[in-house]
Amino acid sequence: MKFVLAPDSFKGGRSAIEVATAMKTGLSKVFPDAEYDLVPMADGGEGTVQSLVDATHGEIINVSVTGPLGNQVIARYGMLGDGTTAAIEMAQASGIQYVDDTTHNPMITTTYGTGEMILDALDHGAKEIILGIGGSATNDGGAGMAQAIGVHLRDIEGNELEYGGGQLDKLATIDTREIDPRIPKTKILIASDVTNPLVGETGSSAVFGPQKGATPEMVKILDANLAHYAAVIKHELNKDLAEAPGAGAAGGLGAGLMAFTNSQMEKGVDIVIEYTHLKERAKDADFVFTGEGGIDSQTQYGKTPFGVALATKSVAPKAPVIVLSGNIGDGLNVLYRPDAIDAIFPTATAAKSLEKAIADAASDIEMVSENIGRLIAAMQRK
Repeated sequence: MKFVLAPDSFKGGRSAIEVATAMKTGLSKVFPDAEYDLVPMADGGEGTVQSLVDATHGEIINVSVTGPLGNQVIARYGMLGDGTTAAIEMAQASGIQYVDDTTHNPMITTTYGTGEMILDALDHGAKEIILGIGGSATNDGGAGMAQAIGVHLRDIEGNELEYGGGQLDKLATIDTREIDPRIPKTKILIASDVTNPLVGETGSSAVFGPQKGATPEMVKILDANLAHYAAVIKHELNKDLAEAPGAGAAGGLGAGLMAFTNSQMEKGVDIVIEYTHLKERAKDADFVFTGEGGIDSQTQYGKTPFGVALATKSVAPKAPVIVLSGNIGDGLNVLYRPDAIDAIFPTATAAKSLEKAIADAASDIEMVSENIGRLIAAMQRK
């Protein structure tokens, strides 16, 4: 009997590999001789780097880069087991965790450090980069990232623009002649489920700016500045990005990547499924276990459990897909499909506080997995 264990992390509780290990520990009490294939998963957000490194036996690399406020921070990214693919979370360099209620200001925050991470990955031999772009503190359209990789963004007097979305109205010319020559040769997969355009009512500034400290007046300025930025990109590079789906992701970093790199945007979970070879590993599965910290009707839109279910059912249609989750929300009926999820189980073993639930996550997952295993064993005895 073969179990494929492909969960996401339980945010704040356990990493994906820790969750998969807890599942195996519980199931092994019932099926000690079964085959277990642990495939830690993610959907492009927090934990994606660690999951890909764990799944491919890669390594974590630490690098000092420019944080969103211009100070130095230590960022970590992964080199996958193939030695040529890097996995980067832009939040490691440019994330909202580096600002607080007194320092957040999307008028000045920069993605420069994200560009530095890209260059460091190239220095370590990367030929492809998986770039997760959630959790940003920035609204600069990826201008800082572009400058870090060698793009010159100049004002009317020929001066390089300073950091931040508040400076983009000064942009007059774009010079890509000194861009790092490795950049056009490097395939960048943008892991994001955000489909917002760069500007407008559903654009980066209007939808995400307030989360980053933008006042209503700032939102208007930032949106106008990004519109100007897009106009200059269209004029200088012949790329029309103002309304491009996903261009507004991570404060417009999506647009910057589309403008200045060889990139394409995909759902994060689909990228992780590809690079972990999940489908190939699930072809002979008898059962598939997946899960994450919370599940509800929105899980169908690019979240790990649903992506894992669709992928594994496409190659092993008779293998039940079982989901474990710490918090179960509304609307689960949309997830129960013959080609998707078969059953969902809560992991909490008693009424407890959030802090206690997080502390007990591994033992609870282990216990629930064991009990599901006992149910499977009982059904097999019929």
